[in-house]
Amino acid sequence: MLFLYHQISNILAMVKIRWFILSVLLILADFQVFSQNHNKNKVRGLVDVVGYASEKYQTDSIINRIERIYGASIARYHRKAGITKETQWKVAICPHDDYAYAGRVYQSVLPNVQSPVVFVFGVAHKARQLGIQDKIVFDSYKYWHGPYRRIKVSPVREELLKLLPNEDYIVSDTLQQVEHSVEAILPFLQHQNRKIRIVSILVPAMTLSQMQQSADTLAGIIASIAHKHKWEWGKDYSFVISSDAVHYGDQGWGDNNYASYGVDTAGYRKAVEYELKIMQSITGNLSDILVKNFSGYTVDDNDYTKYKWTWCGRYSIPYGLYVAIRLQNKLGLPQLRGKILGYATSHDPKTLPVSDLKMGVTAPQSLRHWVGYPALGFK
Repeated sequence: MLFLYHQISNILAMVKIRWFILSVLLILADFQVFSQNHNKNKVRGLVDVVGYASEKYQTDSIINRIERIYGASIARYHRKAGITKETQWKVAICPHDDYAYAGRVYQSVLPNVQSPVVFVFGVAHKARQLGIQDKIVFDSYKYWHGPYRRIKVSPVREELLKLLPNEDYIVSDTLQQVEHSVEAILPFLQHQNRKIRIVSILVPAMTLSQMQQSADTLAGIIASIAHKHKWEWGKDYSFVISSDAVHYGDQGWGDNNYASYGVDTAGYRKAVEYELKIMQSITGNLSDILVKNFSGYTVDDNDYTKYKWTWCGRYSIPYGLYVAIRLQNKLGLPQLRGKILGYATSHDPKTLPVSDLKMGVTAPQSLRHWVGYPALGFK
């Protein structure tokens, strides 16, 4: 059903059929998911088996190749930034695009996410089509697919849902099933910890004030749960925020032109410089001011549902960081400090070879169509 959904979605986009029809297809897909998974072993299946690793041999090979090809440069950057194998991120920002393009950026940040429980704040790419906004979104799956074995959803999710106000969240397996930004990260996490447990939280469009209110409530609940279980942030649980950076160019983005600086080499360099400026806006001591600055770069000043600069994590990043700021305050911890760990784009020539692993890419790479990949860590 999901394969048919993707094929039909591509056809509809080409002929410019309105999103109403796509919404109907999503509802039908969700009905099938519900029918198939309405049992005690409800498993969230895969959306992307092309760009991401879905099997053990693929995951092992991908990470081995990244270490062989890029490991030395990653290690040099980490040494320069004072990062060791023992560094434990409380919060990490990681991309979610194809491993061929972005795999080395995943590996620059995720090995230092070492906790057995991870809250993954994901993007909600299809939320608008489903009419979902202003509330965080959970799932009801017991497991998620993992390349080594099924990944169990942490029981913490049920603790959260019992305590969160109903007006702050919804449970939508429809949105969670068609969203790829969480599943992309899981093979890397499971590679280093076979017993990883997750809580997936998708973040659709919200105003900053809505985010702050919701984040304060969620942080308070996480703090109380951590206290009950005697958990230490960074050691026992951590946050990973999923976000690709800019979606740039004048081709392949529907009717949209996202080439603010043009599509020649000079325009590419200027866009990358602007990307680094955005990333730098949330480094140093983390505060509400930094989060507001980031949102000012990425979200339209007059309509919070629209882009100013096309980061798909324009909601997941502010929301996840707001939760982190409020959690550090409730736990009485020093301010988190953010560091840039890496950046790349799909236009970089350093594409990781994956075709022999029965994998590939899901989008073209050129000066007229490319995506940026950020990696940041906070501790």
